[in-house]
This record gives sequence, C-alpha cells and structure tokens, in this order.
Amino acid sequence: MSGWDEGAVYYSDQALAGDDGAGARGESGTDSNHTLIQKFKEFIRNFETTNNVFPYRESLIHNPKFLLVDMGDLDTFDSELPAKLRSNPADVLPLFETAAAQVLVNLKTKVAGDTGDMEDQTPGDVQILLTSKEDPVSMRSLGAQYISKLVKIAGITIAASRTKAKATYVTLICKNCKKGKQVPCRPGLGGAIVPRSCDHVPQPGEEPCPIDPWLVVPDKSRYVDQQTLKMQENPEDVPTGELPRNLLLSLDRHLVQTVVPGSRLTIMGIFSIYQASNSNTSNKGAVAIRQPYIRVVGIEETNETNSRGPAAFTQDEIEEFKKFAAEPDAYKNICSMIAPSIFGHDDVKKAVACLLFGGSRKNLPDGVRLRGDINVLLLGDPSTAKSQFLKFVEKTAPIAVYTSGKGSSAAGLTASVIQDSGTREFYLEGGAMVLADGGVVCIDEFDKMRPEDRVAIHEAMEQQTISIAKAGITTVLNSRTSVLAAANPPSGRYDDLKTAQDNIDLQTTILSRFDLIFIVKDVRMYSQDKIIANHIIKVHKSAGGRMGESRTLKEENWLKRYLQYCRTQCHPRLSESATTLLQNHYVKIRQDMRQQANETGEAAAIPITVRQLEAIVRLSEALAKMKLSHLATEENVQEAVRLFTVSTMDAAKSGINQQINLTPDMANEIKQAETQIKRRIGIGNHISERRLIDDLSRMGMNESIVRRALIIMHQRDEIEYKRERRVVFRKA
Repeated sequence: MSGWDEGAVYYSDQALAGDDGAGARGESGTDSNHTLIQKFKEFIRNFETTNNVFPYRESLIHNPKFLLVDMGDLDTFDSELPAKLRSNPADVLPLFETAAAQVLVNLKTKVAGDTGDMEDQTPGDVQILLTSKEDPVSMRSLGAQYISKLVKIAGITIAASRTKAKATYVTLICKNCKKGKQVPCRPGLGGAIVPRSCDHVPQPGEEPCPIDPWLVVPDKSRYVDQQTLKMQENPEDVPTGELPRNLLLSLDRHLVQTVVPGSRLTIMGIFSIYQASNSNTSNKGAVAIRQPYIRVVGIEETNETNSRGPAAFTQDEIEEFKKFAAEPDAYKNICSMIAPSIFGHDDVKKAVACLLFGGSRKNLPDGVRLRGDINVLLLGDPSTAKSQFLKFVEKTAPIAVYTSGKGSSAAGLTASVIQDSGTREFYLEGGAMVLADGGVVCIDEFDKMRPEDRVAIHEAMEQQTISIAKAGITTVLNSRTSVLAAANPPSGRYDDLKTAQDNIDLQTTILSRFDLIFIVKDVRMYSQDKIIANHIIKVHKSAGGRMGESRTLKEENWLKRYLQYCRTQCHPRLSESATTLLQNHYVKIRQDMRQQANETGEAAAIPITVRQLEAIVRLSEALAKMKLSHLATEENVQEAVRLFTVSTMDAAKSGINQQINLTPDMANEIKQAETQIKRRIGIGNHISERRLIDDLSRMGMNESIVRRALIIMHQRDEIEYKRERRVVFRKA
C-alpha cells in the first residue's frame, strides 16, 4: 500500500469519498480531513456578520453554483483554516468544496423534502472562490518557495484562449477483458495518471491482460470548462529598463469567459507547475524542469478608475474630499496642482484638469452611447513643455498609457491579431487604446504618425470602440479613453506668416474629434522670459530637497484619489438655464465662422461642428465634477465656452488671415505672382513649393505674397498640393 498516498489519486478521490471511502486510508489523515470538512461546514452554516445574517448560507441558496469566500471572514471564524488553505491549497480546497456541496444538499432537502434522494447524487458541484484584503505579490518575486501555495498577484490580461473541455475523470476500458475503470485527473493543466496494467485476475485458460491495455473512452468521461489567460504585470510595476513579464493562468468552471483581454485584474491562485508539451528540443531531456502557471481560485476585477483593486475610500477621505469641493476656489486649487513645475500655460492646465476629470458618459434609450471623455491637442513650438504635460498626466491619471507617434503603428494602438505558436489558432492582443480603457492615452509627436495609422484611432476617439475584422476574427473592443496629443507644425515652428491651414497640417476629420486644440507659442518677451528663467533655475536648484519631494508625492497621490472619487461618485448633467445659454453661444459661434469665411473667402482650418457643441457640454460637466456638483450651472458653461474660445476658436482664427486686409497694391502684386507661377508650372506639371518660392523671391517678389497667391489659386482649384503639401501640382 506504499503508493496509496500519491498526490493525484488521493486528492481527487476526496470529492466523492465523504465518509464511505475513508477506511482504506491511514487513520490520522482521514481524521484531519474529516475534521476539516466539519469545520468548513460549520463555517458556511454558522458564520454570521451582524445580528442573524448568515451571508454564506444565503448566497449558497441564491446561487448554488459557486460561493465567494472572504479569507478575512474565515480568519475571524477559525484562524487555523486560512493558514492551512494558504500552505496547502490543492488539498484543502477540494475539502472545502465537498463541505459546501454537503451543506447545500442539507439546505435544499429542507426546501424540497421529497427530492432529498435525488440531490444526494450530485453533491460535488459548488466552486469555492476566494478573495482577500492582502496586498498582491509582485510577479517577479514568485519563485520556487511559492510552488503549490496560495498567491495573490495583480496585472493586465493580454490574451485569452478559447474555452476547452477538461476531463475531471477519465473512463478507461481494457482491450482484453473489456473491464472499465475511472481515473481522476489532476486539476489545472495536469493530466491523468493511467495505470500500466489491468488488475483483472485471469481465469484458468484465459489469456492474461497485456501491459498498457487501457483505451480511453472520451464520451463516458466527465468534463469541466477550462480557459487559459496570459497576464502581464502592470506597466507601473515594471522596473526601469526591463521588459514586462507575463504568466500563464488557468481558469475553470464558472470563472471561464468572465475576463476580456485588456482588463486589469487581481487574482488569487495556486502557483503550480506543468510539463510543457511543446518545449523546444534543448529542454527535451530535462525531466526535472517545469513551467510555472497559476491555477486561479478567485478574481477581483479592479474597477474602471483604479489600477490598485476596488477603490475603497475611508470615511475621513470622503469628508476631506467633500470639504475641499465645497471651497469656493476648488477649481483654482486643482489647476494649481496640475504640473506645478511648469510655469504659465494656465489655460492648458485647466484643460488638462478637465481631461482628467472627464464629462459624463450617457447611454441613450436606442442604444447609442455618447462619450464623456475629453480629447485635447497641444500644437506648437518646441520647448513649450508639451511633453511634460503628457508625462504629468501619465503619472497622475489612474490608468494611462504613453506612446510616441513615430514608434506606434495602427495595430499597436488598436489591437493586433496574433497566431499562437502552440495551437496555431489566432487570438487578439489589445493595443494601447484598449489597455488604457477608462483612462488616458498620451500620444506624443502626433504629427509624425503615418496618416494610415492616424486613421486607425478615428473610431476610438469618437465611438470609443475598436472594430476588428481580421483573420476570421470579427469583434468590437471597448476603448473608453481620453486622448491627449502633442504635435509640432509641419515646419517645426509655428509660422505666423502662414495661414492656419498650413500650420495645422492635420485633416479636418481628426481635428474635429479634439474637443480643445491649443496653439502653444514660444513668445519672446523680455519680462516674461526673465520670469520663466527665474522659475526654471529655481526648479533646478531645489530639485534635490527632501521636504519638497515628499510634499509633491503626497499631493500627487491625493489628486489621484480625488480624481478616482469624483469619477466614480459624480455624473453631472446640465441645468435648464445652462442649456439655453449654451444653445445661444453655439449658434453665435457658427454665425461668426460663416461671416469670417465670407470675408476672407476661405474656410476655417478647424471646423466648428456639432462635435464642438458636445465638447462644450463635456467641459461644463467636467468643471461641475471637480466640485462634486450634480448640476452643471451657467457659470460652468461660461468657463467652458471661455476655454473653448481661447483654444479651438483662437486656433481656427490664427495665422495670416486676420492681419492682412488687401490693399489695391497688394492685390496687384498677387496678380503678378499668379502670372509668374502659371509661367513656371505648365498644366499637368509639378514643382517643389520651396523651390518655386525661392525662384520667385530671386525675381524680387515677397515670400508672403507668393504664399498668398498660392492659397488663392488653391481655393480656385487651379493647383493642388501633394506629398504633405511639399509639392505643387497645376491642374487643367
């Protein structure tokens, strides 16, 4: 009987052998198992929270499929049980499940008296899921000492396989004597242990059974659902200069298909090992080397605004937040916390604050969703702290992904289809926009992106979904993110001699998706330069100070918590008076734009559409959310309109148009320039714009006049620009 206690058989048998199979084993083992089952049964039946509320009994009756157990409750009931669970979960959990199933049978029998016999047939179907309040362990620190222990880790799921059927009991049949046998399977990614010989004793004259006589009968075996996930550590936990690690998770029964790629999870599981079947040739001989994976026994999905488990706010914090929100200058205080190391740019800071808080997402009765996230574009000269804003937002927003325009492709931003090396099947991996669901995507060098990659984020920015139809996978992923983008004008610096259209070299389709567009110029003014220089030198001087650093850290964390609180608790709507005010403003803005277009004979570089009206609504809601108010007032709308005016409207009017009113002399010069341009380019030919301007300048023409002539010809559709406006092509 020496091999009787071998792990697999001994433990899987447990689910069936409540009392009857007990005699065969060693007495002490049985005794402890039996007492453990009794303790667990007692816990489920008798654990009460407040007066006469028995949470586990209730939840078993309401939901007989699985039972969610808090380790804290188990600890208060009996402090030995959690310790046993943690050190030896693979053996103790099945006992817990047996206990739950037995309790369920007893509870059910009381409800339906005459069906007691039938229910006793299937006691083994309750799945125990564990949760706990402890801190998750880092994925890097999981070593050999954790094997077959209970661990808790946090991360992002990056891939999910399809559901497979996993046998719990395999039915075997002997080739020779046709005798059947049931063999239990190890849970997780383990297999079944099939005996080598048949235990049939041959009669005289009968042929003995050969070695390895068993055939598997798949139809008669018992199965549960199983799914594997790939989990990667959170980007903020990866040490500098390292690549993020990932780990295999195995889910079974009711946890299957509860998780989509891209969601942040905290999981409890048993750290186990398996023999990789498709291991490469170098490892074939290494019998002792196994791959680690985690068998999940509990999932907590971290909620949308927070990456560190469910946002639990203490009563003191909530008091403090409400007190802060009630102050008259709460808005000003929040704006002063945004990127304190950057001098000036007050309106940009206010816009970034609005972006972090966000408007309210609305679902209409007919199924249409209106986004609540605010998108901001910063466009302008180098060294105006654009990237610093992006870095600050990445640190402060609860969920944020930072990417640079040149280094990101369409698939990397949205989602890519990848072929699994083992099974050769295709699966999806979410890109930056999917991973930052519920947070902010910061895209630097937005203008350097290839146009076809920029198109990929159109849908993500307005509809907030990403649709994919590749390699036989057709699906829609959520990407409810705000986008904060920074870009330089085509010539590197913002050129006041050019029109707004030349300076903002992005298509109107993408521009109309940005709620606020800021043109950040590097203005040369003696007094301002002096103040900025003073500020920067101060920042450098006091950078090493201990005191200041701890304060900013505390402030950043406080702002993060306040953001989370506002985003979860507050969903403001516009008040009546605010709506009328907003309508009037919008109509007036459209009129002004039409008038400007008539005067200058040229459409604005930035279109003012209904999207911009929605933008002002979202800004007003965000401003109300900062003060934890459920109504956006007229005051909020006025501030939102002001922000909109100083950013997008200002950008739309910027450039050459407003400064030049054509005098007769100028009109004459422009006519001459047009004639020269037509002489230089024959119909159907093209020339580099730079070369054309240089040639005409040598003939003594003013560069701005030549540019003006080109613009007028472009409007009349006589020429068109090609290759990102570098080449001029003359049409017939």
